[in-house]
Amino acid sequence: MPELAEVEFFRKQWNPGLGQAVRAVRVHAHARVFRGTDTTALRTALTGARLLSSAAAAKQMLFRFGDAKGHGHAGRAWLGVHLGMTGELRTEPSGYAPQKHDHLVLATGAGALVFTDPRMFGKIDFALGDTPPAWWTRLAPPILSEAFTVEAVAVFLRRRARAPIKAVLLMQERFPGIGNWMADEVLWRAAIHPKKPAGRLTPAEVRSLHRELRWVCRHALALVGKTLADPPRTWLFPHRWENGGLCPKTKQPLQRAEIGGRTTCWSPARQKL
Repeated sequence: MPELAEVEFFRKQWNPGLGQAVRAVRVHAHARVFRGTDTTALRTALTGARLLSSAAAAKQMLFRFGDAKGHGHAGRAWLGVHLGMTGELRTEPSGYAPQKHDHLVLATGAGALVFTDPRMFGKIDFALGDTPPAWWTRLAPPILSEAFTVEAVAVFLRRRARAPIKAVLLMQERFPGIGNWMADEVLWRAAIHPKKPAGRLTPAEVRSLHRELRWVCRHALALVGKTLADPPRTWLFPHRWENGGLCPKTKQPLQRAEIGGRTTCWSPARQKL
């Protein structure tokens, strides 16, 4: 599933549409990605609207449209995109004909803004209003924000004291945008075993966890978020699925197992339980 950095990459794929008016909206109205969304209202509001801005937070994106048809002033239409497991955003040339898995296509003067999702685990949200909708504003504070403090992390870990730290890092209500590979990367850098109960982390380990969370997010956005390229081989990421993969730091074998319902990779020589 796309994580923080991949979501940022796909958000920028619609940048060619910024400032452009939507000439036509094509939707697969009965596709599962529109569950809970009024596709008729979406089509009506976005036709003639201008894409003003976009943002990414956690594993979601928000696109703001102004001068929405029939709904007054700028900033009234909000389109939310959650990629799920197989969702992607891309831009196609003008005159593009939607394909089977292209569930939302916004035709503009510059081309076509496409949301495609073969397995339809993603989701499209839509709202009208002067301010961003609740499904956006209720997201947890970003890991790179001032609100993401060591104390906030420590309190959250104490409330989930018995759960393995790997499972806790995947909880979006405190660690927005962190998914499987980023959680493994953080724990490897912090030298914390993924099975260690969250409540058993020492104050020093909590500080290390907080520091590495911010480091991984910042550098993943700078690397993966720009080109979708894999991180360098100094990271755990390129070695996670290699048969006989070795830890980049210890040069000892890596291990894989299911923890918290997700396949997890760690370095036994570095991350001791």
